[in-house]
Amino acid sequence: MADDPAPETTEAVPPYPEVTEAAKAPVPGRTAGWRRWLPVALVIALIAAGAVFMLVFLGYNIGITGLAIGLTAAILPVPLLASSFVWLDRYEPEPAKYLVYCFAWGAAVATAVSLGVNSGAAWLFEQVGLPDALVAVLVAPLIEESTKVLGPLLLFWRRRGEWSGITDGIVYCGLSALGFAMVENVLYLGGHGYAQGAADYGPATGLQNVFLIFIVRILFTGFAHPLFTSMAGIGLGIAARSGDRTVRRLAPVAGLLLAMILHGIFNLLPTLAGATGETMIMLYGYLGFMVPFFFLVVGFAIALRSWEGRLAERVLYDYAAAGWFAPSEVAALGTLGRRHAAREWATRVAGPMGRRAMRDFQFAATRLALLRDGLRRGLPRTPYELNHATEEERELLTAITGYRSVFAGRDPQTPPSWWDGRYYRIAFPDGVVRTVAPPLEPVMPVPVRLGYYASPPPPPMFAPMPPQR
Repeated sequence: MADDPAPETTEAVPPYPEVTEAAKAPVPGRTAGWRRWLPVALVIALIAAGAVFMLVFLGYNIGITGLAIGLTAAILPVPLLASSFVWLDRYEPEPAKYLVYCFAWGAAVATAVSLGVNSGAAWLFEQVGLPDALVAVLVAPLIEESTKVLGPLLLFWRRRGEWSGITDGIVYCGLSALGFAMVENVLYLGGHGYAQGAADYGPATGLQNVFLIFIVRILFTGFAHPLFTSMAGIGLGIAARSGDRTVRRLAPVAGLLLAMILHGIFNLLPTLAGATGETMIMLYGYLGFMVPFFFLVVGFAIALRSWEGRLAERVLYDYAAAGWFAPSEVAALGTLGRRHAAREWATRVAGPMGRRAMRDFQFAATRLALLRDGLRRGLPRTPYELNHATEEERELLTAITGYRSVFAGRDPQTPPSWWDGRYYRIAFPDGVVRTVAPPLEPVMPVPVRLGYYASPPPPPMFAPMPPQR
């Protein structure tokens, strides 16, 4: 609560700014150019080659009928699981093209490379007299986790700005693993399920096998691949938001190693059960370790999502003190419920354009919060990076002002109001503009009018963390 508010005045109420083309501009920070599209074209060609290889391999080995049945059954859980990752990433949604890229990488490139390496390792083990079951325990976890995470790692290298934290790492790596699991399920459902059953006892037995494998591999263990690879995603997410060079180097390695260990343990359970004849080993390991660990990671992801969602509240009050945001606007960014209510309000007062503007306002404000948090953490490590971040900050503030102009002052039920960095200045019905201190709990979306100043206020100064080695 502010002290010693300014006296009442009878100054004229300035008009709200008109809606400009800036309100229709895309959110800054996502540029395009031919140098960005050349690597994209190469990656698309690689993914296409992997997809063609897998289709030819599966069609040749399990037949067209087995491929069609296996693909149909394997696709069924994909929309539900993919939507779960999209739901997790609602505060700062990533571009759909990058989500599709990660899924396609796992489905095409990771599966093709892993299939070749696993097949070669199985042949080599056979030549030296080792059982094929060891491939699933010693080789598959290493090559499969490495190839699944390689796609998101390329994105991390080339599009670092699209990694805002651990949640993004879980989403990108989880979708890559989901694509991998889908194609692997095609092989099991269509090959080991339908094709083998139909060849031995007829189509009815093949369909029965598909049903049984669907229950085991998808309903009971469908979370396995995304769970494993999300560990590597957590490591990459930590590296993306750390200013410590040691953490940036070790976190991805530690995450990948943990993913391999979990994958190896999961594959070891049925191997031990088959070697010893003790089927309860699989059940005890699944119920006693894998399921609890899965729910632990889900709980962590949900809690992290909420914590990252409140980043705007923790960071943007600096801009409110400088006059760029009202405290109520910052508070309205704190939860998905508040954001939804703000979009509904903007729709009511400014129509569909108001809803789009509020959506872009919220997205740009979230990017601004991430940018400022990165400045505080010392993520820009060179003068060029610092200048680039400062320029992006200015662009975001300008864009936010443009988006706000669409809905600010359009609500007939709200009197003209401004925020000057310390007080609300509200025009009452008697024509007097009074200053009102902000409440401890903001309860109304009082719009900000930057035109109250002779010139826009400068961005707030930040106190970066000391440089770390």
